[in-house]
Amino acid sequence: MRLLERMRKDWFMIGIVLAIAGAKLEPSIGVNGGPLKPEITVSYIAVATIFFNSGLSLKTEELTSALVHLKLHLFIQIFTLAFFPATIWLFLQLLSITPINEWLLKGLQTVGCMPPPVSSAVILTKAVGGNEAAAIFNSAFGSFLGIVITPLLLLLFLGSSSSVPFTSIFSQLFMTVVVPLIIGQIVRRYIKDWLERKKPPFGAISSSVLLMIIYTTFCDTFSNPNIDLDKFSLVLILVIIFSIQLSFMLLTFIFSTRNNSGFTPADTVAIIFCSTHKSLTLGIPMLKIVFAGHEHLSLISVPLLIYHPAQILLGSVLVPTIKSWMVSRQKGVKLTRPTV
Repeated sequence: MRLLERMRKDWFMIGIVLAIAGAKLEPSIGVNGGPLKPEITVSYIAVATIFFNSGLSLKTEELTSALVHLKLHLFIQIFTLAFFPATIWLFLQLLSITPINEWLLKGLQTVGCMPPPVSSAVILTKAVGGNEAAAIFNSAFGSFLGIVITPLLLLLFLGSSSSVPFTSIFSQLFMTVVVPLIIGQIVRRYIKDWLERKKPPFGAISSSVLLMIIYTTFCDTFSNPNIDLDKFSLVLILVIIFSIQLSFMLLTFIFSTRNNSGFTPADTVAIIFCSTHKSLTLGIPMLKIVFAGHEHLSLISVPLLIYHPAQILLGSVLVPTIKSWMVSRQKGVKLTRPTV
């Protein structure tokens, strides 16, 4: 069993490398408007598949219990939509004295203001074996909340405002997240015995969808002419973005594993991914709306275009390490329980 699990991890890592290499060689295939039509296959079909898959595999009682875990939900939403953007703002006050382009720095601030994505955090939490139900709830709820909060944060930190088409964004989220999840739960009721007997490869399906998302995301990144910055600026932005991600992942880990935190190891996994991931699917349309006609929109968008594939790549690489930690902690808890 361990050998099979190891082989899956190795093949997944090889898949990540091949996906990025393929996107670099021929980005036009997976770019928006290209043959794969990611604006439909990823934004709608892939996201809907993820949540239908989750609805089908999740026990209803697990999803119900996740809804009432208020402390966990508050932690994630406050961290991602308050602590994250405020900390980035303080950090940028220091970076403002550096020669980094000011519009790239403003772009980093927009990253901090973005809501969580509706897919990557769920997939990675599932890959580790964490609290998937909590990840689903917080990804969906955070995305809905972000539609209102993100424009306000952009106004607060950058002074830009515009009318946001709340109705169309809400309807897209409802159709790609809520509806597939409910359908998955309904279908599960009728084939529950078959699912428990056959144990379909839900993890493999999620991993395949994640590879598709990685491929199309990097296709967009490599094909975007605005990424053609001088090497120094590009490397610096990459280092800053990876440093931000690692720092916040470490912070959430420290906060959620304190003795009096009340979170389980599985909760910590969901917290790490849901609190630090930012949505490109919602982010780019929001930037185009909020900064409509802005001459520096392209530069402002660059950090988010880099952050999204970076968070998927970093999260995927860390999956085996986080999973090993979670399993060891769970075993430790079982061993320390008193026998009756």
